[in-house]
Amino acid sequence: MRIGKFAESNNLTIDTVRHYMELGLIIPEMQGGQYYFDSRCKLDLDEVLNLKTMGFTLNEIKSIFIFRRLGNLTPYEQNQYYKAFFENKYISVGKEIENLREVRKKLKYKIQELESLNINPKNKIGIDFKHLNVFKCLKCNSNLVLSKGNVDNNKIIDGVLRCSCGLEYIIEDGILVINQQSKGHGVNFDFNYIVEYISLTDIEYLDKVYRNLELIHKKIEFDEFKNKMILELGSGSGFFLRHIYNELPDDAIYIAVDNDLERHKFLKNMLELMNCNKNIIFICTDFSEIPIEDKSIDVLVDFTGSSNYGFLNEEFLLKEIDKYIKGSAWLIGTYIMFKNFSINSKIAEEYRKSFILNNIQENINNLHYKPIYENVSAPLDKGGKYEDYFVKGEEVYSYLYYGKR
Repeated sequence: MRIGKFAESNNLTIDTVRHYMELGLIIPEMQGGQYYFDSRCKLDLDEVLNLKTMGFTLNEIKSIFIFRRLGNLTPYEQNQYYKAFFENKYISVGKEIENLREVRKKLKYKIQELESLNINPKNKIGIDFKHLNVFKCLKCNSNLVLSKGNVDNNKIIDGVLRCSCGLEYIIEDGILVINQQSKGHGVNFDFNYIVEYISLTDIEYLDKVYRNLELIHKKIEFDEFKNKMILELGSGSGFFLRHIYNELPDDAIYIAVDNDLERHKFLKNMLELMNCNKNIIFICTDFSEIPIEDKSIDVLVDFTGSSNYGFLNEEFLLKEIDKYIKGSAWLIGTYIMFKNFSINSKIAEEYRKSFILNNIQENINNLHYKPIYENVSAPLDKGGKYEDYFVKGEEVYSYLYYGKR
């Protein structure tokens, strides 16, 4: 019979049969450009499958077959050889079982150790009273005051900030919510999200994300950020914030801006489980409506925030929000670049300028930043479920920037 029928009749894939052929475990006859499998092939396959049930590897099975086929052994010699082979395997399996018992014991101990840990948030994150002066009314630029709310340890967890002009701003679960429209992106942000993200994202892509974080981390002089106001555009799941959290000066104020309330709550919960004692302010809003004072930000973090904005906007985000940034400031940025665009690219033609290296460098230069560190990563052609902004045939890479003006 031909390979397809042989594979089907033995509940195997054609690729598996071909692999056994490559190892010489099955030797079919070639007739007219087609392989034909006879009863001898069937006997060899049955023995392969039987030996596999006893834990033999394919290479070990190959050794058995070679001795059987070429050894010219007498029945007695063959019996002794097989006996020795199975005895050695028996001893080997016994050792593996003992090792696995030890491994299982250690795993059980580790599970018990983790289950015994009592991780409860000690520091609830909210809007601290001492940080109310950070906010300004979007309509008249006046200060905001608390009109009503739920307060825990001098932090506003739920409440309303009011301006003298009558405009009100909602605080929900410790997050200042400006944009009440379209607060979610259809993703269930819970503690399984990170696990799923890692599982469903290409390993090379994940490696690039970590490398970018680590390279930028090594270049930042965190002592220079003491008593500074830091603004992150599109904090997302907090990859950047959580990576630099321990080095963040205690007196710095970190403003995390994102337009997805559920994603903000997810990140806030993660930080609370770390018993966050840093000055973190969460604002749920579009980048065009950040209720802070002009020229108040010392450090701008743009960890793909501009790139995500550029998927649906022609304008360069940093130019749009530059009114918030001081004349002397730092820029920490990571930008998605396309090496090429496919004919069926997900990036509309009018937005592609935001993903071309020369354009990004020119836009940053026009804002008078001078590079301290720059790096261009190797290109990638695979993303995953949550990184599906490019299609087959396209390659993307990262442009890392750390600079000052």
